[in-house]
Amino acid sequence: MELEQKRADFERRGYGVAAISFDRAPLLKNFAERKGIHYPLLSDADSKTIDAFGILNTNVAKDHATYGIPFPGTFVVDEQGVVRAKYFEDDHVDRFTVSSILVRTLGEPASGQSEIMAKHIKLGLSLSDAVVRAGNRLVLSIDAELPLGMHVYAPGVEGGYIPIDWRMDETKEWFAQPVTPPGSKKLHLPAIGETVPVYEGKFRLIRDVTIGQIRGPARDLEIMGTFRYQACDDKVCYPPENVPLKWTIRLEPHDSQRAPVELQRK
Repeated sequence: MELEQKRADFERRGYGVAAISFDRAPLLKNFAERKGIHYPLLSDADSKTIDAFGILNTNVAKDHATYGIPFPGTFVVDEQGVVRAKYFEDDHVDRFTVSSILVRTLGEPASGQSEIMAKHIKLGLSLSDAVVRAGNRLVLSIDAELPLGMHVYAPGVEGGYIPIDWRMDETKEWFAQPVTPPGSKKLHLPAIGETVPVYEGKFRLIRDVTIGQIRGPARDLEIMGTFRYQACDDKVCYPPENVPLKWTIRLEPHDSQRAPVELQRK
């Protein structure tokens, strides 16, 4: 359903969309009609194509009714048929959201939520999805902007300098993946005679967050963290700062409606 909602975003960038399933054609037809799906749903009832692509879910026992399903995931393929990116999970209950793939792979802007004016730095918080479900993996972003002449230290800096550090609160409601930092630049500091990795001007940090297997009615969910940094100019390094971060998303239950019994696998 999410793929149908984002289909136009892919098509605007020259991509078509399709999905493959081990379900039989009558069930897929029923699903498409019920949910208003207008892209191709391909039936691979014997899972030959799924197996050939190396995505057969080997966590499912061969005597189980759902044996033959693929690992949940997405291939991004160019016009020559070359896979440019792939997003797969090991557990069928976890999966990358379509919007997170648009943000990471195709450069779709994330949805802005808030702006924080901290000391010597401005932080813009955004996210790929405003509405999620249990097991969804979405993208959080921090767009940082420093005044002219200011810098912060990049991860990996040595010599006792304090690098930026995006920390996430620990909770069972979500699981934070490692940060994807942008490339830094080398800055020579004549005052101390050293060259160090820094960020200047504007830079973006992104990280994936997986929503836990939360049950219950729809509600808002707050994702909390902290951004630690030390801003410096060419002469002075200011005291380190810790900025509280918060993203608010809408958590909705999964669709529990099933296909008619006569179409289900036994």
